[in-house]
Amino acid sequence: MAVIALAGCSGAPGVTTSALALLLAWPLEPGRRMILAECDPDGGAVLHGLLQGTLGDRYGLHNLSVAARKGEFGEAFWRQLIDLSGEDGQQDSRPDRLLLPGVTDSAQAASLSPVWKSLSRMFRGIETDHGHDVLLDLGRRGAFGPSGVLAEQADAVLVVVRNTLRCLQAAQGRVRQLEEQVGDVGLLVIDEGPYPAGEVQRVLQAPVVATLPYAPSDAQVLSDGAEQPRHFLQSKLMRAARTVGVLLVQRAAVRRARLDPRGAFASGVPGAR
Repeated sequence: MAVIALAGCSGAPGVTTSALALLLAWPLEPGRRMILAECDPDGGAVLHGLLQGTLGDRYGLHNLSVAARKGEFGEAFWRQLIDLSGEDGQQDSRPDRLLLPGVTDSAQAASLSPVWKSLSRMFRGIETDHGHDVLLDLGRRGAFGPSGVLAEQADAVLVVVRNTLRCLQAAQGRVRQLEEQVGDVGLLVIDEGPYPAGEVQRVLQAPVVATLPYAPSDAQVLSDGAEQPRHFLQSKLMRAARTVGVLLVQRAAVRRARLDPRGAFASGVPGAR
């Protein structure tokens, strides 16, 4: 399975909304789980967006810094996960789509500096030992600085962009920075603007791996907790998200095979990556 990181740029391209759509639509095999971790140092959006503040601030990354100092990081990690499996209305569904909420205040990010490496190892261990997929929402800044190790250790890194002139201009520098840091970077395009995939690739000099439709009413369910219509998982956005999930897993597998052809990293060989 895979660890996949989504990064953004200025102009609110929709990283968190896209990540939530992927979490809820991800193609899961029996016994597998999908974990979405909000790792944006500027703060997470799901607790007070999709979940409308119903859970307060009891869960999230901010609790892990304290646990790490006590040597309880591993146990604390699993206690911070929120089950979103029932967001499709099936309240008796198995808890297999899980959220690790981000910090609620950007000031909390400073306390996480020693935690990011532990998180990256945790995510890799989850993927290797349990076969679960992990999706990282890095927001605008999470792919750089102390939290940049998350992007460096991911199987695939994608920049979420809208195909509008404003967003493409904002994304140029960010894509170049990420390519220098992690190597090849892909693009996840929100199809709001007039530019086709070929033009987006030409401008940003990176491949368009997948596209999600621009669907404001569907997106508002995920970004702001708007009332969920019946058969939401069959909406245009969510149908596309299922397809995108398959494409992202394929890209991650290809990149891992190229970087680690003998599977040394997955087997725990020191210095493999």
